[in-house]
Amino acid sequence: MKTATKKAFAISFLAILFSLNLHDISAQGIRGSVTSKSGDALPFASIYIRNTGDGVPANQNGDYEIKLKPGYYDVVAQYLGFATQVKTVEVKDGWATLDFGLEEQTYALQEVEVRTGQEDPALTIMRKAISKAKFHRLQVQEYSMMVYLKGTGKLTNAPFFLKKEIEKDGFKLNEAYTSESVSKIHFQQPNKVEETVISIRTSGDNNQTSPAPYIATSFYNPKINEAISPLAPSAFAYYKFKYEGSFIEGDVMINRIRVTPRSRGERVFEGHIYIIENLWAIHSLDLKTSLLGFQIGVQQLYQPVAENVWMPSTHTYTFGGKFFGFAGEFKYLASTRDYDITLNPDLIVETTIIDEKIDEVPKDIKLDKSLSAMEQMAQSEKITRKDFRKLVNEYEKEAQKEREEADVLSERTYKVDSLATKRSLSYWDSIRPVKLTEEEVRGYQRDDSLAVIEAAKESKVDSVARKARRKFQPLDIVTGGAYDFGKGRRLGFRNNLTKFSFNTVEGFKVGLGAYYRIFSSEKMADSVSRHTRSLTFSPEFRYGFASKQSYGTLDIRRAITKEEMGLTFGLTGGSYIFQFNADNPIQEQVNALYSLLLRQNYMKLYEQDFAKGYLYHRVNDKVTYRTTLTYANRRELFNNSDYSWYNRPERVYTPNRPENVEASPENFEDHQALIGDLSLEWRPGMKYYIRNGRKRPIYESAPLINLKYSKGFGSVLNSPGAASFDRLEANLEHFFNFGVSGKLDFNLTAGTFLNNSQVYFMDFKHFGGNRTIFANMGVADNFRFLDYYQYSTQSQYVSAIVHYQFRKFLFTQLPMLRFSGLRENIFFNYLKTAESPHYWEVGYSLDNLFRIFRLEMGAGFENSNFQRAGVRFGIASFINISMGD
Repeated sequence: MKTATKKAFAISFLAILFSLNLHDISAQGIRGSVTSKSGDALPFASIYIRNTGDGVPANQNGDYEIKLKPGYYDVVAQYLGFATQVKTVEVKDGWATLDFGLEEQTYALQEVEVRTGQEDPALTIMRKAISKAKFHRLQVQEYSMMVYLKGTGKLTNAPFFLKKEIEKDGFKLNEAYTSESVSKIHFQQPNKVEETVISIRTSGDNNQTSPAPYIATSFYNPKINEAISPLAPSAFAYYKFKYEGSFIEGDVMINRIRVTPRSRGERVFEGHIYIIENLWAIHSLDLKTSLLGFQIGVQQLYQPVAENVWMPSTHTYTFGGKFFGFAGEFKYLASTRDYDITLNPDLIVETTIIDEKIDEVPKDIKLDKSLSAMEQMAQSEKITRKDFRKLVNEYEKEAQKEREEADVLSERTYKVDSLATKRSLSYWDSIRPVKLTEEEVRGYQRDDSLAVIEAAKESKVDSVARKARRKFQPLDIVTGGAYDFGKGRRLGFRNNLTKFSFNTVEGFKVGLGAYYRIFSSEKMADSVSRHTRSLTFSPEFRYGFASKQSYGTLDIRRAITKEEMGLTFGLTGGSYIFQFNADNPIQEQVNALYSLLLRQNYMKLYEQDFAKGYLYHRVNDKVTYRTTLTYANRRELFNNSDYSWYNRPERVYTPNRPENVEASPENFEDHQALIGDLSLEWRPGMKYYIRNGRKRPIYESAPLINLKYSKGFGSVLNSPGAASFDRLEANLEHFFNFGVSGKLDFNLTAGTFLNNSQVYFMDFKHFGGNRTIFANMGVADNFRFLDYYQYSTQSQYVSAIVHYQFRKFLFTQLPMLRFSGLRENIFFNYLKTAESPHYWEVGYSLDNLFRIFRLEMGAGFENSNFQRAGVRFGIASFINISMGD
């Protein structure tokens, strides 16, 4: 360590010690610990000061500390499962020690006569709580609060062959890495959150830390990050509830309800929820769930913030699990304080909820349908739970109609104070509501010292300068690389490694792609949207060593985006070769692998000299249309290579001309073509979210309807045999979630050739086939076992690809497998053309194997005759990978 670095480290370390000692001398308040009667620490227990309406959580060792002005205070200590304890303390000039030893909560059972078949009291408690869930979510119209968030994580294990490498990168097993932030959060109905991060402190990388995802997960919502809430309208389909007694706290009675999934596994909770009698609001909860095999725990403790209004004061989250030899434990604590709330004036109503399943409903209780939902609630002193929930739903719909953007599901604004990362240690000691553990303090000291060393090695300016001096490297031609010349000008190479492959037409082939782009971007008047423009020149070259033929294209593209609108137009042309199916059903490297190892050449190619103009216009996020016009001289190609590493004589390469039930030799003749294509994409009813003022679409919230029309203008060309046809197609893609049952994805297509005077094979309708062991990315995109071109058609056609994912099916009957993240699916695919038999596939798959793989098994049939079967191996369906450049 250099002398300057040692000096900087010593100064930083002394500053830490000085600030800590200064804090101890100048402040006063109370500090202590919260334990059970047996002396066990109660981590993250809640300390609440009645006099001030403020409080803090204890740390994971049960220690707490809160600054107070001199005076007398009533201090409340709370912990789930333990009786609340209240003590009075006087704060003078220094720190007063106040320890709590909590006793386990005793629960009184309701005095009911137990009879055979009598329902559990938990059922009526939960029915009433569920009926009021939306009411409690909507009753606070607006609020603001301060939130302290602390996340502490440990890497507890790693693969033995990576442990040393991980330590070289600065990570050590079983050592704490901590991040802290203090933010001000403002919420406004229906789902608008403004967050300002006041301060951030992290050990390790200086990441931005946002508490919003933690404190915004209301259990009054039907779902919490896709997990079903015990207060969801459909909760009884997912959970069994058991009454485990009640206790008195202050002037309210709290019911303890055991929550048990009807089917244990992912996205359902298990544990306890505590419901306030008569108010039917949450008092606290202690629940756990799992996601992709990782275990997640959540605890929330609520406090009264207004009359009959309780909101969370402490959130605790735990996250842990294993992944390919790595294991970790993470804890997040969010502490809220300084609530400032505005109640919804429409929902300040004291209504007695009647459970019509067990209570007698007075005959004079009737809803007046001539009144609005708000007026009916205001006039109802008693109401059945079903009618109450119906009125709240109607009220919410009425409020949505009044909003300007009813299709916006959420709006988030996130900004970081300019001083957030520059706050001093003394500032943190003055504002931190949770006392750091010794382990966390050591983690900060370790990473602060490392940060000093790294800062001495390299300044930010030096790093930026070095990047700006990046020079050309010959390997960039193969692996890809970009070079900026300033003023929005960039030259780059594509990833040309993927353009090296083998096929029977060209033999071994190489490719080279590059681009030159001129780009500009400027903020619009709203300071959020951007007006971007780009002009891109993209040449591409390929050469086949067996065919001894080179090809090249040039694409000139102009792109303009402005708010939701996007416009792309350009001209491309040259001499090149293409797969007959323009959707490229088999990837180059996969075809090369099958050709070289198994002597199976599935890729079929043709050649064309062409010029194409195109226009793609995204009118808005819901509507996009595309149009192209292509002129081409198209020619059939033949195999030029018989090379393979598979040398058994019984297997030979197939000709480059695909086998098809409809095609004749005339469909492959050399010809001219003038082809026009027009397509319209529409997503009706699509929803949005807003992030920092920018409106972003949620594409999966709406079905995708795609209409396509293609025409061969044979009469325009003065050429015998020019392509002449008209094809019309409609496609629908979407999914349905059936909650406890599962999820259905479907892709339906129907089309016809209105005119097929002269249709060449590349203009046939082709279907997404697959003859390799590699599964396609989308579960409802393509067939599993269909030959690539066998049923391609120039007539009418209809296809359906349907995929259903079960929550519990065969192997997932075992809770252990459900908790591992395993999913079971079935699929059914169907195809019929005018000339083909009824082709159908049926199969079964295991998804999320080891959290990243998918294994499919199935068979294909022609009418009732078996055709082929096989397995397909791919990436888990929840993982999205872009294969483009």
